[in-house]
Parts: sequence; structure tokens; C-alpha cells
Amino acid sequence: MEYVILAVVIAVVAVGAIAGFVVTGKRRKQLPPPTQTPVVTPPSAPAETKAPPKVAEEGAAPPTQAPAETAAAPTGAPAAEETAAAPAEDATAAPAEELVVEEAEVAPAIEVPEPTAGRLVRLRSRLSRSQSTLGKGLLTLLSRDRLDEDTWEEIEDTLLTSDIGVAATQELVDNLRTRVKVLGTRTPDELRGLLREELITLIGPDSDRTVRSTKHEEGPAVVLVVGVNGVGKTTTTGKLARVLVADGRRVVLGAADTFRAAAADQLQTWGERVGAHTVRGPEGGDPASVAFDAVKEGIAEGVDTVLVDTAGRLHTKTGLMDELGKVKRVVEKHGPVDEVLLVLDATTGQNGLVQARVFAEVVDITGIVLTKLDGTAKGGIVVSVQRELGVPVKLIGLGEGADDLAPFEPGAFVDALLG
Repeated sequence: MEYVILAVVIAVVAVGAIAGFVVTGKRRKQLPPPTQTPVVTPPSAPAETKAPPKVAEEGAAPPTQAPAETAAAPTGAPAAEETAAAPAEDATAAPAEELVVEEAEVAPAIEVPEPTAGRLVRLRSRLSRSQSTLGKGLLTLLSRDRLDEDTWEEIEDTLLTSDIGVAATQELVDNLRTRVKVLGTRTPDELRGLLREELITLIGPDSDRTVRSTKHEEGPAVVLVVGVNGVGKTTTTGKLARVLVADGRRVVLGAADTFRAAAADQLQTWGERVGAHTVRGPEGGDPASVAFDAVKEGIAEGVDTVLVDTAGRLHTKTGLMDELGKVKRVVEKHGPVDEVLLVLDATTGQNGLVQARVFAEVVDITGIVLTKLDGTAKGGIVVSVQRELGVPVKLIGLGEGADDLAPFEPGAFVDALLG
């Protein structure tokens, strides 16, 4: 009997223990997850105050419980939500701000070109250093005590090596010999004045040296820029745009050089710097079509001048030269072409005259642009090219700077030659 009673007691104890474990497990399941406790409990709260989160979740908190902790409980959740939402807002806002900054850096600033008046005077020292052989060499020879035949032959050689040309050299020497003999001019100042007068007469007057860029009844003035490869046509076109903008003209650029890689990009960069729109076509496209569209755009915008940059071409390539004539004819459907500027590299000397003759046969050249004139001692090309073509030099390039293209002024040019 005692054994039976002992077994019953053991069974009751076992059942009680099992029931206790079950109840404890259920209560543990009802407790809030430990990860929510840091959200609603301030860092300074003591460890024994962790119970309020459960009361807050069940909504049974009595009004007598700690107000600070119960107040923190409802505000804690929204704060957590705002904290969680903040990174998303920042993530979307940051790219927008970076995009704005990037666009601001890419957008080119509109520049104010240097006024064209007096540019050649400013660049005179640069020109005089490279032209000392012509100007100062002649003054040295003329200043000799005795002007014999040998001296006059040296003067002729100096003029010929400066690319003035045979006919122009003979004319200048004859005039100098006559005036020195008749007037008896001997002082350095008198000789300098005499030589200056003869050189200005040889170069020609200032008349008709201004680029025709004024808007007329038919529409904007149209200027074609032509020349062989490598003389700097695109750069000259961009610099000419700066010259015209500095003189108060509104300009549209036509990138009709569709064959040279990045030629249109280069011209567009020049245009953006002065606020000029650039009309361009597909790479390898029809240059005549681009030139036509550029003039059409110029008419629509009501600008003063349309500058058309054409592709470089060798004067010996008949097909390319015929294409240049086509560009001019297509543009003339809008109205007359006001200027055809031939860009020549001054360092090529007499070879440039051969190029000039062929271009003059295909398109009517109205003006010459001499580039790299600061890098050669052969300033006489100014005289010879004008005599050969019967057209004036209108612009000269005297450096690589954006404003180093200057309107040609015979007086300032001769003064630079003489130093």
C-alpha cells in the first residue's frame, strides 16, 4: 500500500512539473521580442524598466505608470519610422544634387571676346620679333655710308627671301633708289620714313579690308572659309566668330567639314564659348546640305552673319575642288555669298600662292586670312598674295590664343616690320 501511495505522489509531481513547463513556455512566447526593447527604451533608463514596452503594445498601460517612459513609447515608433525613411530620401536626393553640379560644370561659360580695335597694335611686338629680317635688315642696308650696286643687290635678296615676289621687289628697289638719289636721304629717321611709305604703297590701302558681315535684305551675310588641309580653317572660323561677336554681330556657325573627325565638335566648342549656335550634320554627310541648313537657321534666327567652315582639300584634287563649288552654289539658293575667305599658312611662302590660284578658279575668293604670321620671317607673303590674286588680306593670325586673330592694317603691319 505504501508503494502505491508513493507512485501516486511521484505521478502527481511529474504532471505538475510538466504543466509548469508548458505554462512557462506559453508566457515566454507572449513576451515582446528583445529586438524591440532598444527602440522604445532610452539609453539612460535602468534595466528593470523594460516592462513598459509590453504594456505599450497591449494598450493597457495605467495612467499612474511612468509618464516619461510611456511618452517615449508612442513617439519612439514614429521616430524609428522617420529614421528608417530618412536614408531612402537621402538616397534619392543625393543623385539629383550631384546631377545639378555636374551640369553646371559641363555648361560652358559665355566669354566676352577682346575688342578688335587695336588688336594688331597689341600684337605688334610679337610680329616685329619674327619679321626682323625684312624690316630691320633693310634699314641696316640702307644706312650704309655708301649705297653701291652690291648693297642694292643685297636689298633685293632680302626682299626676295621674304617672299615679296620678283615683280614687287623690283618695283620697291627702283622706287627706293630714285628717292634716295634725288632726295639725298641719309639719316636713320629719314630712311625709316622713306621705307615705311614705300612698303605701305606696295601693300595697298586700308580700303575693302573689312569682312562683309552685316545683315542685308536677303538675310544674314554668308561667309565661306576655304583652304587646304592643315592651315587651321576650323580654328580660324572659331576665332573669326569671336571677332564678329566682339564687333556686336550675332553669329551662326555651319560645320560643313563632315569628313575630318571631331571637326564639328571643335567648331561647336568655339561657338559655345561666345554663345553662337552651330549647325552640324552626320559624320561623312553632304557638306552642301549642312551649309544650306546653316544659312536657313541663320535666316530663322535673324542673325547678322553665318560662318561656314568647309573641309580641307588639296588643290590638286579635282573632285574635291568641284565639291567646294557645289557648296557655294547650294548656299546661293538662299541668297548671295558675301565673302569667300581663303586661309593660307604664311610659313608655306610661295607654295601658298599655287594653292591660292586653284581655289580662286573654283570659287571667287574675296579675301585672304594669313595664319601663323608670327612664326615666319617671310612677311612679304602679304604683298605677293595680294598681287597674285588681286584680293586683299583681311585677317592675320599672330598666335594660338583665342583673340590672336586681328584685322589687317597696313600701317600697323609695316610699323611692326620696321620694329
